[in-house]
Amino acid sequence: MHKAVARLFSGSCVPLTLALALSLPTAALAEPPAEDSKVITPKQVIPVGTRPESITKGWGGKLYVTVMNAADVAGDGVIKVLDGDLAKDFAKGFDEPKGICFTGKLLIASDVKRVWSIDEKGATTVLAAETDFPHPPSFLNDIACEPGGKAIYVTDMGANTKMRDPNKKLWPLDSAEAKALPAIGRVYRVGLDKKIELVVDARSEMPCPNGVSAPAKGRLLIAEFFTGTVFDVRGKTWKTLVTGLRGADGVEEDGKGNLIVSSWEQGKVWRVRPGKDGPKQITVIAEGYQSAADFYLDRKAKTLFLPDMKAGTVSVLSLD
Repeated sequence: MHKAVARLFSGSCVPLTLALALSLPTAALAEPPAEDSKVITPKQVIPVGTRPESITKGWGGKLYVTVMNAADVAGDGVIKVLDGDLAKDFAKGFDEPKGICFTGKLLIASDVKRVWSIDEKGATTVLAAETDFPHPPSFLNDIACEPGGKAIYVTDMGANTKMRDPNKKLWPLDSAEAKALPAIGRVYRVGLDKKIELVVDARSEMPCPNGVSAPAKGRLLIAEFFTGTVFDVRGKTWKTLVTGLRGADGVEEDGKGNLIVSSWEQGKVWRVRPGKDGPKQITVIAEGYQSAADFYLDRKAKTLFLPDMKAGTVSVLSLD
C-alpha cells in the first residue's frame, strides 16, 4: 500500500482552479496501513451536548462547538461556546450544524444544504443557500477558513447514504457496492462576498470527501471518508499522502510537516509522518472514542480539541 502513497512536497502555491485535469494513480486499498501506537490520555473531557461535530477557536480564544442534537428535528441544532468546563448555547436555529471555522471576524458553519455566518453576538445569516451552489449539494460537511479570512472551503460529501451495508458498516473496498458508489463529492470555495466557486470537482478517487483544511493559500488537504485517503491539492496538482485510514474526518498539519487525521468510523486519531516514498510512520495518538469527529488543533499550545459525536463530549489532548 505504501508504494502508492506520495510524499508531501515543497514548492510555491498556485491558485486553485475549477479544472483538476490530472488523474491520480489508483491506490492499493485492500488493507489498512501499519501503525505504531503512542496513545495520549486526555487531560480533560468536557460534556457538550447531543451529537457534537466540529470545534474551532473564535473571539478571545474561546472554543465554539457545533452540536446537532436530535437527528430528525429541524431547527434544534446549536453552536455552543465553552466557558471552562461548561458548554453554553451561543447561536440557535440550525438543522444539522457540521463544520465550523473562524475567519477572524465571523464564525462560518455548514448545515447540510447551506452555509451560515455568525457574528460575535450569535446573530445568524445565510451565507450560501442550497440554490446558490452550481450543483445541488448532497451533504455539506467540513469547513476550512482560507488564510486571510475572505472565504471558506466546504466539502459536499456526495453519496454518503450509499457507503454502508444493512448493518451500517462501510462496504468492503473490493465489493461490488464499493465499486458502484457514485463519485459525486465536491469541494467549494465560498467567499464572504457570497461568490461560490467549484474548486474540486467530482472524481472517482474521491467519492466522499469529508475533512478539509487550507494550510496555505492555494493549497488544500482533503480527507476522503470511504477509502480513508488524504489528498494534497495545489491547483491542478494532486498528491496522495496516505490511504487506508477509513472513516477519515478531520485533517490538519501540525506545523512540523506531519498530518493529524481523525476517524469518525474507527474512533481514532493518527499522526502521519511523511517520507520520500510514503509515510515513514503512522502512529495512533488517540483511540477508544465512539466517533472521533472534526477536531481543532491549536499548534501554538500543542493541544488537540476532539469532539466525540456519539459520546457528546470534547476531549482535550496535549501533543508532544
